[in-house]
Amino acid sequence: MATDAQTSRTLAEKFVERLGKQDPDGIQELFADEIDWYVPGSDALPWTGRRTRREDVAPYFTTMWPHFAPGRSKVALERIIVDGGDVVLLAVWTHTVAATGKEFTTPAAIHLKVEDGRIVRMHLYEDTLTVEKAFSPA
Repeated sequence: MATDAQTSRTLAEKFVERLGKQDPDGIQELFADEIDWYVPGSDALPWTGRRTRREDVAPYFTTMWPHFAPGRSKVALERIIVDGGDVVLLAVWTHTVAATGKEFTTPAAIHLKVEDGRIVRMHLYEDTLTVEKAFSPA
């Protein structure tokens, strides 16, 4: 069944709002039981990779967020593009890595797919080399 653009936009806006509040359980409840989640990156970063179940969503955030210096992150959401059940969030974010003190900025795109009122897909696209370098102690 096709998902209308307004349902997709509303769900994406809730996703963004809950990200901003750092509400991992609230984010997780937006997802379907079975998901296609992909965050590319180095194996040295424990939150990267694939996830396939709703219960994998909150641990992604609770694993990742402590690696960033509190109060030192900035996210600029530039645009939400919606086409039926597909949503693309375009943003630029800046984080400071707690362990190294290095700040990095990367453009990012998040592709969400909505079906039956739930997010079934989340793929993140960012400059993974820049992220990895910020985590390198050298």
